[in-house]
Amino acid sequence: MNEGSRTRADWLLLAGFCAFLFFFGLNYFGLVGADEPRYAQVAREMLARHDWITPTLGGTPWLEKPPLYYWQAMLAYSVFGVSDWAARLPSALDGTLMVIAIYWFLLRFRRGAHLDGALIAASCAAVIAYARAASPDMPLTVALTVALLTWYAWYQTGGKVFLAIFYASVALGTLAKGPVAMLLVGGIITIFAIAQRDWAFIRRSLWIPGVLIFCLVALPWYLLVQLRNPEFFRVFILQHNFARFGTNLYHHPQPIWFYLPVILLAVLPWTVFVSAAVLKAIGTWWSDCKPSSRSDNDLRVFLLIWLLLPVIFFSLSRSKLPGYILPSVPAGALLLSEYLHRSASNAASPPRWLFVLHSMVAAAPIAPALMIQYLLVQHRFPWGRGGTVAAAVALAVAIGMAATLSRTSGLPLLRFVTLVPVVLAVAAILRIGGPSFDATLSARPLAQELASMDTKHLPVAVFGVSRETDYGLAFYRDQIPAHYELGQIPSGEHLLVAPEGAEPQIAKATPDRRVSHLGNFAAQRLEYYWVSAPGTMSDMHH
Repeated sequence: MNEGSRTRADWLLLAGFCAFLFFFGLNYFGLVGADEPRYAQVAREMLARHDWITPTLGGTPWLEKPPLYYWQAMLAYSVFGVSDWAARLPSALDGTLMVIAIYWFLLRFRRGAHLDGALIAASCAAVIAYARAASPDMPLTVALTVALLTWYAWYQTGGKVFLAIFYASVALGTLAKGPVAMLLVGGIITIFAIAQRDWAFIRRSLWIPGVLIFCLVALPWYLLVQLRNPEFFRVFILQHNFARFGTNLYHHPQPIWFYLPVILLAVLPWTVFVSAAVLKAIGTWWSDCKPSSRSDNDLRVFLLIWLLLPVIFFSLSRSKLPGYILPSVPAGALLLSEYLHRSASNAASPPRWLFVLHSMVAAAPIAPALMIQYLLVQHRFPWGRGGTVAAAVALAVAIGMAATLSRTSGLPLLRFVTLVPVVLAVAAILRIGGPSFDATLSARPLAQELASMDTKHLPVAVFGVSRETDYGLAFYRDQIPAHYELGQIPSGEHLLVAPEGAEPQIAKATPDRRVSHLGNFAAQRLEYYWVSAPGTMSDMHH
């Protein structure tokens, strides 16, 4: 096969895997958690008002995040209409762009590792999960990935085009999640300079035209939103950046070691080999007292710093969420591709036991994926007949992988053999687990039940429900629920959603109204009611 045919085959392969891993079944279950429906609703309100500056929720400014994800979702809504899958489309596209950027970079600077690196990045668990989420995490990650890859391309070649793309990408990252984009990129480059004992390239990378590009891309929105919303600096910068990092204001406390298991799970199914690549890079760096030569270990050191810095930085934060370290995952994929490329070039295949351990870890997610319905409902792995069969399937895949990889040098087949359990696990989660995710974690089926009984599109109120239900109903009914517990009882007739057993509290809150029980949503232990306008109870007595 000639070079052109091979490249076309690579693109077709990447397109197929990205289409399956990121796009297939985006509508199989509704928006989950509190963040997905909230971000999706903010974008819908901005589109309805034709306002590209101020994010709002329920008509009130919502200044927690910059607008890049909202802008992308607004464009998706404009083309495809408002839906949960359209809200997830920007992240899927961003995940695909990240894979393309990695392929291009490796094709240019590590030819031979380019397809491996791109497929490894696409198949990491965290990339698949966040490429399917309506959130700003993937927009930030692709912006930082492109920024760091183009900065390194400039470092290697001196091409100013790369430096221009670098500054534009940092600006987009700043529009995705704020100053953290500049902080992470600046920290990675600075530590790399210290490792190389060469500060000159930092001075050279402070390029005036690039700074102007950054300002032209990032600053207009920040200036305009501040002018329209004087509280923006306090809310966004002071509360949602400094206070979020330094305090437990938003109630996401975790131990300092929290991100160690998170990053190991994030790079599944490649955890074993990414760990081996990290240890090899640390060992090489530690043993090399002199600065690495550009052609030898520069890239390995750069990727190692990129991988570790977000993990260390956010481990120091008082508020921790898994998505914070998503920008580390592409570095792990690139570091692994570098490790495999060097092993293949030196004809030094990793030890056989490493392939066996990799096979076991890579195949392990198949069992919970096949039992995802039970895990969502029972919150434990069922060790009955079904659980035993699922575990046997995972074990059979692990044995098949280990036998295949051990029979040869392993490396040429590693990529495709490892993608087998990835495809099986993702397919099982989507096709088997989709209805259970919908029933247990999303407000979509509840909203559909309410819509089937509500011919007037009445206001909806909630009482004592979770944030997930609250924000989910806001998106799927396109109305912000009133909150009984805050005294927000609608003046007219309305629908009410409350936990099971809340009838006495509801009756106490509505003494002069008629309340009719409409049904229950057993999967989430919720009930819903019709509540009349005030005065109906006295009318009935007369």
